[in-house]
Amino acid sequence: MDRIIKLSDLDAYIERQTARKKLVVVAAHDEPVLDAALIAQKNGIVEPILVGDEPKIRKIAKSQGHDLSGAQIINEPDNEKAAELSVALIHDKKGDILMKGLIDSATYLRPVLNKTTGLRKGEGLSSIAIIELKNYHKLFMLTDGGLNIDPDLKMKIAILKNAVFFMRRLGIETPKVAVLGAYELINETMEATVHAALLSKMAQRGQLRNCIIDGPLSIDNAISRQSAEYKGIVNEVAGDADILLCPNIEMANVLYKSVVYFANANCAALIVGASAPIILTSRSDSESVKLNSIKLAAVVDMS
Repeated sequence: MDRIIKLSDLDAYIERQTARKKLVVVAAHDEPVLDAALIAQKNGIVEPILVGDEPKIRKIAKSQGHDLSGAQIINEPDNEKAAELSVALIHDKKGDILMKGLIDSATYLRPVLNKTTGLRKGEGLSSIAIIELKNYHKLFMLTDGGLNIDPDLKMKIAILKNAVFFMRRLGIETPKVAVLGAYELINETMEATVHAALLSKMAQRGQLRNCIIDGPLSIDNAISRQSAEYKGIVNEVAGDADILLCPNIEMANVLYKSVVYFANANCAALIVGASAPIILTSRSDSESVKLNSIKLAAVVDMS
């Protein structure tokens, strides 16, 4: 894949696909998610498989003015069974993308994590957001703002590997990773700065491949070359980061919602580290975020 410059570039890749990916929606009786899935179908992005309470699905679709004739519906009103059935479809190669509907995240992800019948692939699952801002010169990734609460060094390595793998699938062969902290110096009482330094050294020694890592970096040094140079930080990552690796879920979540609500960012979000793309958007995410996430999942090869 050529490098994705804007999220709108995904449309061209979708148009060139000879077959549409199958989107399996768990507990599809959810108004905003069902709307996004059926709009994606109408636009030729995916073929939906709607698993959930069929009478509710049909009622919602009718109220939204959608035609369900091209969608497959599997009636399963029990959310736990719907999640298990949906993951089984992906596991058995009868579906390609998993999407969360009106179901709590723990129930949604439980069958995904099953060691025998689930979708586990790498060292762990993590949440990513691909973000497009008018005042930043390229797309960048923010991780992990939706899944791992307070990752230790081992989990941060897994998160980083997931992020690098995904960015390479977007055509960025050697992504630049900024490991964020409160500031750019190492302080033994601030675990995030110590982890950042260790990750940087691991990349320098070849333990972490296919990426360039620097940290700790404060957010201004990661995205502004002028700010970094003012502080005497001159390297390939500073001011040009492709990936922002946050120390915990609070920082990543606040940063994500800040760029969305304060800077009107264009975004897509996925769970990665599994054998298939997993969509777990927030109920507060806009229709465009949900559609962008479906597009991203439909384009990227996770094998």
